Amino acid sequence: MSDILPFTPRLDGLVPASLAVRSAKIHLDSLEVMTDIGFHEFEVGSPQRLLISVEVWLDAVDPPAADLAEGAWNYDHLRIEIERIAASRRFNLQETLAREVYDWVAARDGVKALRVATAKPDVYPNARGVGVEIASFSGTAP
Repeated sequence: MSDILPFTPRLDGLVPASLAVRSAKIHLDSLEVMTDIGFHEFEVGSPQRLLISVEVWLDAVDPPAADLAEGAWNYDHLRIEIERIAASRRFNLQETLAREVYDWVAARDGVKALRVATAKPDVYPNARGVGVEIASFSGTAP
């Protein structure tokens, strides 16, 4: 085997300005957690499946220098913290849990915009889920 790395062509100056990267986002889609949530008598004390999605638009649009993990978001940390929040106490409302996740992510460095959504997938047999969404912007994207 050769110690020579494969050639990677440089495209500097070849990408038109109209296609310049203007935003960067990471997302965690439909993380399944078990949490004690709901205000109906039959829900209290009976943990339910909840799906939590987080979209984080970043201040920096360029990838971390030299393709090193040190400059990137730690998805494991994001997942672990969401799971910790969901297990931290009982919640009456999805809105409250979503806001706790939102506030934790919003306090991180490098966050330009944010959306958090939750959904209970097991409430109605003829629906994929029922939930809430909060965002730092109006519309589909910042």
